[in-house]
Amino acid sequence: MTVRTNPTTPRATVDSDRWFRRYAVRADPRRRLLVLPHAGGSASFFHSWGVAFDSDTEVLVARYPGRHDRLTDPCVETMDELADQVTAALLPFLDVPLSLFGHSMGASLAYEVALRLESGHAVRPAALHVSSRKPPHRLTPRTLHKESDDALIAEVRRLGGTDDALLDDPDLREIVLPAIRADFTVVGTYGPRAATPVGCPVHAHIGDQDPSTTVRDMSAWADVAPAGFDLQVLPGGHFYLTEQRAALIASLARQLTATG
Repeated sequence: MTVRTNPTTPRATVDSDRWFRRYAVRADPRRRLLVLPHAGGSASFFHSWGVAFDSDTEVLVARYPGRHDRLTDPCVETMDELADQVTAALLPFLDVPLSLFGHSMGASLAYEVALRLESGHAVRPAALHVSSRKPPHRLTPRTLHKESDDALIAEVRRLGGTDDALLDDPDLREIVLPAIRADFTVVGTYGPRAATPVGCPVHAHIGDQDPSTTVRDMSAWADVAPAGFDLQVLPGGHFYLTEQRAALIASLARQLTATG
């Protein structure tokens, strides 16, 4: 899969270094993988992915505002704004084939970024990987972001993937709650949207015991994937990617090396 760049593409108007944790394995990588975390998640969740691939693959993990080293940055509460900012921050990294991986909320974000790269910058990603999230035309609005802190925390616990220590300690919970609520606002106010196709292959991944997304839901990503689609079902729940890290990484590695 080749990358088509537009010589008139403007320079990024956001600070790319603030948006991505960059795991540079060599000065001139042959390909890149952008990882977009889930709602309430952070780059640290995917820290081990930084050195999980070959030396030709550079990994970028998105650092959403309102948490960790971006704690004082205003949270983003709409998918369109989040996708616009991530896309702008990516512009300096489009010199080699780029694959996108998004988990849960990150899957919707990865899809929106792929659309923006194609329509606004004449760049077709090498591949789009979506994990544990319904496609845009299957989504329904949710109002969890409007409910109490206890209700929000209960949902985060149900899905897993967040350190219970952050949720149990009142002081820590006060710090992380604004970002969690902002992310669930992004999730709850996004979709349904038209099944606009992307120009790259789409690879879907899901755990067979996911409480929020079914295998049938993930199969519907084929509706936006005229360039090719496949589905990988692994044992586990919404955060199957923790227990099945080795299998998922191996699958991603095969796709990445196929890009050249």
